Amino acid sequence: MSATISIVGAGRLGRVLARSLHRADWKIAAVVARSQASARAAVRSIGAGYALAGISSRVLHANVILIAIPDDAIPEVAAKLARIGGDEWRGKVVLHTSGALDDSVLAPLAQRGAATGGIHPLQTFSGRSSPPLEGVVFALHGNPRAQRVARRIARAVGGISVTVRADAKAAYHAAGTFASPSLLVIIECAMRLLMDVGFSRRRAKMALLPLIRQTIANFERFGAKESWTGPVARGDFSTVARHAAALSAKPAEIQQAYAALARLSARLLANDPRGTLRHLDRVFSQQR
Repeated sequence: MSATISIVGAGRLGRVLARSLHRADWKIAAVVARSQASARAAVRSIGAGYALAGISSRVLHANVILIAIPDDAIPEVAAKLARIGGDEWRGKVVLHTSGALDDSVLAPLAQRGAATGGIHPLQTFSGRSSPPLEGVVFALHGNPRAQRVARRIARAVGGISVTVRADAKAAYHAAGTFASPSLLVIIECAMRLLMDVGFSRRRAKMALLPLIRQTIANFERFGAKESWTGPVARGDFSTVARHAAALSAKPAEIQQAYAALARLSARLLANDPRGTLRHLDRVFSQQR
């Protein structure tokens, strides 16, 4: 199969993947966005392709169609593509980039003869930068032929392919949510706690970044259990109680998050999870 691909959805992920594939000598065909202006901007960003405002049969001018749109929109777009293409879908490969959905959302295209599946890079795309894809894990699933093409895509951009069972996609995506957006929430919470005791935002960031970087470095070198520190790790439950008291005037979500994370750390990292959880239950019950 010649490496020709159409991109349906010219957002952050679609642009980064298409730009990387273009650099790897894939031919970019249609680049679809909601408006002509957005599609043209995407083509400029990618450096190749032709802009389309909305879906048309020109999407089928490629062997591979990548659907990089929000999850809720995929079923409707798949149905529309199936109606437009008809039997022309036979022999095409269609991949979506959802982290949580399986290939059943592409059923209308599979019924037309397309090989369907998914490819999801476990990376964050903020819109403020283009993250490197080298070394990034790409979760694959779907029809065997679709998976072969997905592996080609991952390999072309320097990624690492991992097959994920269709029924495990949501749990896989939840793992990524813990590691990225949830991590940002925790860091922002720490920032605001420091600002509440007199730090400027700039000074709070300066204070926390070395701690965050060292924690990540320790995790990379030694793993979570060997790198775990803090009062719960030491069994210093009087300090945990002081933390809980200090947070008692904060919003309920902060109090609950501190308690939940303390319990989760005991469950996952403590040598004696049950005993540690009993101590924590006593501490937090006294704060109610």
